[in-house]
Amino acid sequence: MPYLKSKAGTLVMGVSLFALAACEEPKVEAAIFENIQQCISNGDANPEQCERNFREAKSQHAAVAPKYANEADCQADFGAGKCEKAPYRTAGGGSVFMPLMAGYMMGSMLSGRSFMSPQPLYRSASSPGTFRTADNRSAGTRTGRTQVARTATSRPSVKTATRSRGGFGSSGRRFGSGAT
Repeated sequence: MPYLKSKAGTLVMGVSLFALAACEEPKVEAAIFENIQQCISNGDANPEQCERNFREAKSQHAAVAPKYANEADCQADFGAGKCEKAPYRTAGGGSVFMPLMAGYMMGSMLSGRSFMSPQPLYRSASSPGTFRTADNRSAGTRTGRTQVARTATSRPSVKTATRSRGGFGSSGRRFGSGAT
């Protein structure tokens, strides 16, 4: 009888692992770089594609990055020296702070064309080795060609409201109006 219990346990464990794997989010191919030179050196894209994708991600940065009412709250989520003043002020004239862009993600160049819009990436203080999207989705730790969850490739939402300390991606207290 112990043999049957062992075999049944193995069967249940196998079914459980299969169920977990079936629930895993589909992955898509992407390319992640910290800067233009890293993209060019990698060889997956030509220099013009690398520069164009970086510029597009950089142009989105101010609109989609998480916003904070003070620098201390931003640094608590992203680390000392990892925040900058946003290029605009709140309606009341106060400063707005956001994390520095730590890299960018673009579609894979394997097929000769990009299937996703380039976007800025950030690194939070709680997971400094992991690239995160502006919507706090993990894009992994690797640079170059990689696999990321499909949801990480969606265009991030524009953030016009600031948040108080509550953790990157959490629902902290918000100031101002608009989406966060």
